[in-house]
Amino acid sequence: MKGRWIAYSPDEMAWLEANRLMVISDYHRAFCETFGRGDVSLSNLHSLRKRKGWATGRTGHFVKGKAPHNKGKPCEPGKGGRHPNARRTQFKKGQTPHNTNYLGHERISTDGYIEISVDERNPHTGYERRYVLKHKWLWEQANGPVPEGHALKCLDSNPLNTDPSNWEPVPRGVLARLNGGRFRTTLAYDEASPELKPLVMASAKLKHAAQTARKGSPA
Repeated sequence: MKGRWIAYSPDEMAWLEANRLMVISDYHRAFCETFGRGDVSLSNLHSLRKRKGWATGRTGHFVKGKAPHNKGKPCEPGKGGRHPNARRTQFKKGQTPHNTNYLGHERISTDGYIEISVDERNPHTGYERRYVLKHKWLWEQANGPVPEGHALKCLDSNPLNTDPSNWEPVPRGVLARLNGGRFRTTLAYDEASPELKPLVMASAKLKHAAQTARKGSPA
């Protein structure tokens, strides 16, 4: 019983130790029948073996390379995975999950950009579709790849407006001036009013070109 110390006689302890390798259910039944101990539960004997450190040789894990006892044996009809309740929720061959996102599905990224599922193999998972930035994908469909060293800048500061005409490729050096960072001494592009945005863009490009010229490298 829980909360009460259970005493065992020397003969009982000797028997328990000698038969410690038995399966716990057989161990408990045989002990109770041998000594007439109706006050000892299966969990009492299980705890006793643990306290005494009596190893049973069973870890509860499959030994590497050992096949499960039911390998190759089909589940009986009406049981386990073949139970009618289980079969109702099982996928059928060729079935697609109800929450599959099909070609053209869109979502919003954590950065606030629209991502779209396109017919391109995912290089990381090998899946037949992958998500890409919609504004970049549309721009490249219309204009070709974004020039090396450039990034697309949203002209109206609304990243959900993915029309290619709303995005312009600018050198990353210009992008840094538009976004702020150490160039926050000037008005950030996205904080400027619509009428001032062209001026902010032109100023950033001019400063970038001047700096590039001083370094003697192409813009």
